[in-house]
Amino acid sequence: MNRRDFLNTALVLAGSGITFGNLFAQDKPISNYIDNGGAEHAKNLTAYPDTQNGKHQLYQLWIRDNNNTILTSYRAHQTQKYPFFSPVAGPTSGLSLTTESGRPWPHHRSLFFGADQVNGGNYWQGELKQGQIISKGPSFAKDGKGKYKINATRVEIVDKCVWTQPNKPPILEDERLFVVRLIDDKRYVIDATIVLKTLADKVVFNKSNHGLFGIRCSHDISVTGGGNLISSNGDSGEKATIGKPANWMAFFGKRHKTEIVEGIAVFCPSKAPHPKFEKCKWFTRDYGNCSPFPMNFFAKNETLTLTKGEELRLRYSVVAFTGTPKEAELDKLWKEFDEQN
Repeated sequence: MNRRDFLNTALVLAGSGITFGNLFAQDKPISNYIDNGGAEHAKNLTAYPDTQNGKHQLYQLWIRDNNNTILTSYRAHQTQKYPFFSPVAGPTSGLSLTTESGRPWPHHRSLFFGADQVNGGNYWQGELKQGQIISKGPSFAKDGKGKYKINATRVEIVDKCVWTQPNKPPILEDERLFVVRLIDDKRYVIDATIVLKTLADKVVFNKSNHGLFGIRCSHDISVTGGGNLISSNGDSGEKATIGKPANWMAFFGKRHKTEIVEGIAVFCPSKAPHPKFEKCKWFTRDYGNCSPFPMNFFAKNETLTLTKGEELRLRYSVVAFTGTPKEAELDKLWKEFDEQN
């Protein structure tokens, strides 16, 4: 990040009341939550924030499994274009199923949420001055008694973000809940609930092929890398899946220099959150990108327009699995996900 962009970001933060201050209290280590000071991890899931000199530091939350594998990390530093999860580790290999940056589009960040062509800004790619989704500081969720919602098989993360450009008021605010659930030693899930709230008088999403929620998979499980892309309908490859409705989309294949087969799937609910989302049509690419993104399939000059105070609640889920989609029982997992909608 160059000095000008840093200063612009600082001005935006100052204008919106967001600071780089420490939002984490100095919590005592509890079961399945550690202070990153060398304490022995519990079995199965453990969670902790990044720390420096014993103090909790904002904007990066880690989740491990059995003190052996880093399953994932939520990265929400305010110098980034938008928050994202990376890595999203394979349950068996430990190799990430997603790539933090990859060719030919390095702005695709692993597991992400953003959008292009919104009120003249770009909250997906390009320079920060074109648009940025800025986290107010993520944290592990707590219940009504102040206890962390963390146990051996489940971790909850909450965050609030603003969509803004330098020296301009934010146009959107979103509240995020991510639930990481360990199903078994071959499958885990990241459930996402994101509520967009309109702050500007009017927010217009124009036709675009960039956004909202999606993944950029690792090259080795992409079609161009020798892997597979398959939908819940049994269609495979970009040409057969792009623009078609499906319950889920998955990449899978042998991991790099191993015989281990792993994959990652994205779920889309059957209940549309908005008339523009009536059919869950997928944007797919053989090189490793997939997203249930309606704006790509808008007619010419069609838009999604939200007025001030209007909210849009979006739900998705990501499954990291060992084996094939059939062996991972993705249809069964999707049905369970959809019934919660």
